[in-house]
Amino acid sequence: MKTIFVDGYNVINSWPNLKQTKDFSFEAARQILIDKLHNYGVFKACKIILVFDAHKVIGSLEKKEEVNKNISVVFTKDGETADNYIEKKVNVLGRKHEIVVVTSDSLEQQIVFQRGAVRMSSLEFYNEVLKVEKSIKIKADKNKNQHRNSISDNIDERTAEILEQIRRGK
Repeated sequence: MKTIFVDGYNVINSWPNLKQTKDFSFEAARQILIDKLHNYGVFKACKIILVFDAHKVIGSLEKKEEVNKNISVVFTKDGETADNYIEKKVNVLGRKHEIVVVTSDSLEQQIVFQRGAVRMSSLEFYNEVLKVEKSIKIKADKNKNQHRNSISDNIDERTAEILEQIRRGK
């Protein structure tokens, strides 16, 4: 299974809709991002690790929350940036597993690439997520418009007539 590491604040500061939202509420921007990545992860059947910096929060301990089987959210510990956390994990996993790192930090992109990960800019990933959202919508609309299974689809004509007579009380 492909694993995607996402530099959370880098993405929030790059995606147009999240940039606007963060001006009012970082929490709301984080939650929107988590929701979008959840849908993406389920549709693409991949594991997403969303990493947020907490390196300036004095005394902060690393906190990891499993949202579901497709997405985990990590807040780094005091003194550790999202880049540091991602580099450490990619160093262990990079050449053994399929790893993608989403960040627009060019130095970070070079470092993770050297360690065996595929790099993707935040805007490239934004466009990828939009494509997946469109695919999900098309699939949902198609399922909604398909004929619903009814009992008459699964029984012969004679049985349907008998059931109709019973329904009408004849």
